[in-house]
Amino acid sequence: MITDQRWADLLRTRATDPGVIGRAYAARRRRNLFADKDTLFLVAADHPARGALGVGADPLAMADRRGLLERLLVALANPEVDGVLGTPDVIEELLLLDGLHERVVIGSMNRGGLAGACWEIDDRFTGYDAQSIVDYGLDGGKMLLRLVDDDPGTIPTLEACANAVSQLAGHGLMAMVEPLPYQRLDGKLVLQQDTAALSRAVTIAAGLGVTSAYTWLKLPVPPSAAVLDATTLPILLLGGVPSGNPDTDLEKWGPPLRHPAVRGLVVGRTLLYPPDNDVATAVAKAAQLLKEIPA
Repeated sequence: MITDQRWADLLRTRATDPGVIGRAYAARRRRNLFADKDTLFLVAADHPARGALGVGADPLAMADRRGLLERLLVALANPEVDGVLGTPDVIEELLLLDGLHERVVIGSMNRGGLAGACWEIDDRFTGYDAQSIVDYGLDGGKMLLRLVDDDPGTIPTLEACANAVSQLAGHGLMAMVEPLPYQRLDGKLVLQQDTAALSRAVTIAAGLGVTSAYTWLKLPVPPSAAVLDATTLPILLLGGVPSGNPDTDLEKWGPPLRHPAVRGLVVGRTLLYPPDNDVATAVAKAAQLLKEIPA
């Protein structure tokens, strides 16, 4: 838990000593990507910057910043959790709370496609850029690439993601691309989760940039191994929208985690906001699932 005093100190520091954030980046103790294992387990907390705050029936679940940070610290306290994926505000708050030493930190780059906005697919880069990820000593950058064939907003996002992949690769840093095929049905964006649509998205994302040497893919659990067979790039499975039953979600992740291209999990709301609010247990169950994967 974040005590009242610790929270007051954080707020005071934010107001009176902004330079401490740069010092915290510089002082962070880093580790290599995999440490002593072959998988990665990251928690994701970049949803709020895109205005996506809802979990289940609560439309403002992730708006409570103190609560979000407490849940992240609980998750990061599990030694099987390798690190976090987040926007600068969240990463910096965790740095000030001493939560990111010896952890992998992936910076979220494009959050301009605000949830529900008419321009949502034109997902501008409004977070970290490649140079700041280098300067702040982060371990890579993540970008969201929603593909909608009848929305021209896809084009600038596609180009911006390609440029980011090239720039990160130029510094030898991971570019984590999350390609998601959508259709607009009755004015609402609907994720296409069939094998054909997901396989096509994988092949598009894999071809971005001047090299794919440092590209990783972040993908939803596919309906078929054929999606995972569409690339040689390392894959991390995303948690997606919670079903309301964490055990069901875990069961769904099991089979694709055994595919040789899959290297782990990036999970956000499913583990941070389980129905019983027992974050530690939800994280431990996911960690155990990863440990059971044959080497």
